[in-house]
Amino acid sequence: MPRSAESGRSPSPVTADDLDLAVQLAVTALREAPPAAWDGKAGSLEWDCWETVEHLSDDLFAYAAQLGLRKPPLDGEVPFVWESRRPGGPANAIHADRKAGHVGLLQVLEASGALLVAMVRTTPPQTRAHHVFGISDPEGFAAMGVVETLVHTNDLAQGLGLAWSPPADLCARALARLFPDVPESTDPWLTLLWATGRAEQPGRPRLTTWRWDGTPRS
Repeated sequence: MPRSAESGRSPSPVTADDLDLAVQLAVTALREAPPAAWDGKAGSLEWDCWETVEHLSDDLFAYAAQLGLRKPPLDGEVPFVWESRRPGGPANAIHADRKAGHVGLLQVLEASGALLVAMVRTTPPQTRAHHVFGISDPEGFAAMGVVETLVHTNDLAQGLGLAWSPPADLCARALARLFPDVPESTDPWLTLLWATGRAEQPGRPRLTTWRWDGTPRS
C-alpha cells in the first residue's frame, strides 16, 4: 500500500532546500576524511572513494542538465560524453582534477549540487524530463539528487571511516516521493538504505536489484 494511503495524508514535497541541505551535510561530513583514505573502496561499491564522489557529482550535474533545456528530452539524456578513466570505473562526464586534491574534489561535488538546486528552484513544476526510471518533474529530480547524495555519502563514510546519519525527515520525504510502497513504520534512514540495496530489514533480506519510481505524483 502506498505510504500516503497508509498514513491518510499527503507527504510533504521534496524541495530545492532539501537537496541543498543534503549536499551541504555531505560535503561537511566528507571534509573530515584524511587525505590518504580517498583511494580506498567506498563501502560495497567497486569504485574507490574519489571515483564515487565523481560519480555523485556527475549524477547531480546530469539531473540539472536534463532540466536545463527549454524543451527537455523525454526519450533520452542530454548527449554529453560519459567515459570511464579505468576499466570498471564509473562512466562520467564530470571528472575532478587530481592535482586539486580532495579539497578540489569536494568543490566539484558542491558545485554540481548547486547546479541542480538552482534548476529545481527555477524550473516550472509542470516541466517533464527523461530519466531511465521514469519521466520526472523538478521535484522528482530533487528527490533523486537527495537519494543519490545520502546513499553515496553512506558508501563513502564506510570507506573513509566517518560517521553518517542524515535527518530522518529528509529521508522520509525522499522515500515518499521515490519509493511510495515501502513501509512507513520503520526508521526512514534504515528503510532508505534497504530500498537502495544497502541493508537488511527485519523480515526483509537485502535487495540485489532495486529501482525508484520518479514519475510525478498526481
